[in-house]
Amino acid sequence: MLRHVACAVALVLAVACGGGGGNPTWDCGPPLPVNLVLGRPTDTSIAISLLAEAGTTATCDLGTAPGAYDRPCPSGTSVAGEPIVFELRDLAPATRYYYRVRVQPPVGPELVDAEHTFHTARAPGATFHFGVQGDSHPERQGKMYSPELYGLNLANVAARQPDFYLALGDDFSIERLLEHGELTQANVDLRYRCQRDALGVAGHSTALYLVNGNHEQAAGYLLTDAYRTPFADAPRFAGLARVTYFPLPAPDGFYAGDATALAPIGPLRDYYAWEWGDALFVTIDPYWHSPVPADTGVPGVGKADDPWAISIGDAQYAWLRATLTASRARYKFVFTHHPLGGGRGAAGMVHRQEWGGYDDDGTAYEFTARRPGWAQPIHPLLVDAGVTIVFFAHDHVFAREIVDGVIYQSTPNPADDTYTAWNADAYDPDAIALPGASYDPAAGVVLPNAGFLDVTVEPAGVRVDYVRAVLPGDEAAAGARNGEVAFSYVAPAR
Repeated sequence: MLRHVACAVALVLAVACGGGGGNPTWDCGPPLPVNLVLGRPTDTSIAISLLAEAGTTATCDLGTAPGAYDRPCPSGTSVAGEPIVFELRDLAPATRYYYRVRVQPPVGPELVDAEHTFHTARAPGATFHFGVQGDSHPERQGKMYSPELYGLNLANVAARQPDFYLALGDDFSIERLLEHGELTQANVDLRYRCQRDALGVAGHSTALYLVNGNHEQAAGYLLTDAYRTPFADAPRFAGLARVTYFPLPAPDGFYAGDATALAPIGPLRDYYAWEWGDALFVTIDPYWHSPVPADTGVPGVGKADDPWAISIGDAQYAWLRATLTASRARYKFVFTHHPLGGGRGAAGMVHRQEWGGYDDDGTAYEFTARRPGWAQPIHPLLVDAGVTIVFFAHDHVFAREIVDGVIYQSTPNPADDTYTAWNADAYDPDAIALPGASYDPAAGVVLPNAGFLDVTVEPAGVRVDYVRAVLPGDEAAAGARNGEVAFSYVAPAR
């Protein structure tokens, strides 16, 4: 039987050489016999991505009851060590399935994996839950990353078995490769494979969705003449690794999203939306579409001088507005690495530029002149569309603020064994919100790391639980126990 906890061990080996300097590449150690992650589930389909060594053949067995497999899966072969992707179709909506994978390595006996499970899209009115993490930063070992703690956090996710799990960026940072002149497709692939090893602890039974962060360098500005650098291949390398190692959605009958394609990546799969049960899920991405750096870790490239030049772009804005206003879902969730692509905090930021229309100090309204053709800034759009929660990362801390009824929820770091409340000062109770906005500083909550958010969607409301991850022996330092819910709140339908 294959043990997916071995994936976390592989990540321990991976980051030991590359975290705080030294070898900029990650050595993942010996390749795993098989690695499974789920992706792009719909009401009648799902993708099972199996990573195995070249020459491996595989198939799977499928059924709607544990141990009772009444239909076969497709079979496949890994030619050059790329994932084998089983596209399971003609599934029953709103149904839990059970499956096992059978793998024939090039040498040796057949391996039969443990049984796993997944759920097709829920029907309206159904109760379900999903998980969210942000900023695992495996390259920052010793500062805000412990591989042991990350594995424990993902084991906590696996124990709760949410329908799907969103990682909100800065999970595949490639700055070390840029700094040391090691930028190659193979080295970028290695980073994505190592992160996949870790996420596979839960990903075999919980579908994965990715959101780009500023450290992924999937940034379109690097491809423009104005900002072309020696690292202009970084977006293509990162984009190709992302869609190769994770089965992400592209626009079809179930998912809406970015139809942009770029060689050799194909569809970028960078922003997308779908409905599940009573909820609409929308991911957005400024990095591929901003013509200037939104935030940067690229050597020799600073942030944009004019913050108004940073943008999600006309096409993404039009798509976002149409998607939010057309949906009649009871709950609407938006996921982004950060509302402005950089900076810290939420209430102190959402008045700015294309999110709120004002200059930084909230005195001059410049939106009409700066965004001709846009109907309204993004935050007022979220308010009018009835968005329930905006989930974002970048700040490495659990923090909640509420502006005009929209909850802005910062996700905790999932692997920080310093158990720090990073950037807590960005959540100043005197933060500037939109002029005339409804903002109650008393509703703000800031808590230290580490852990993930487990979100339950019910007809009566949405419950957000902050599930802590704490290493054995660290309970006193963390002020918490592993697996406990440190904070919980309920958001009603808007």
